[in-house]
Amino acid sequence: MENKENTPKPAETAAPRPQGAPMGGPRRPPGGRRFAPRRKVCRLCAEHIDLVDYKQAQIVRNFTTDTGKILSRRITGACAKHQRQIMRAVKINRNLSLMSYNG
Repeated sequence: MENKENTPKPAETAAPRPQGAPMGGPRRPPGGRRFAPRRKVCRLCAEHIDLVDYKQAQIVRNFTTDTGKILSRRITGACAKHQRQIMRAVKINRNLSLMSYNG
């Protein structure tokens, strides 16, 4: 005997989706950005530091990781001129064994 309560109901057929329509939900704006990130300003330019020297250990350490890797401009926000000076200072410090080569 067939139990009418437990029989599966036939699936309702939905209207066909138009060609090229999104699968679900509203479309995002082109580019997918929701906010505009704030532009980073070079801290060294803001503090009017013209030259980064290898002797300025505290400044040089701010632009490196704990393991001694030089952080990129994208992360630190340093301008190209100061990034080159930081790179040179870190390399001199490594050579003089003031910083580690780890990384």
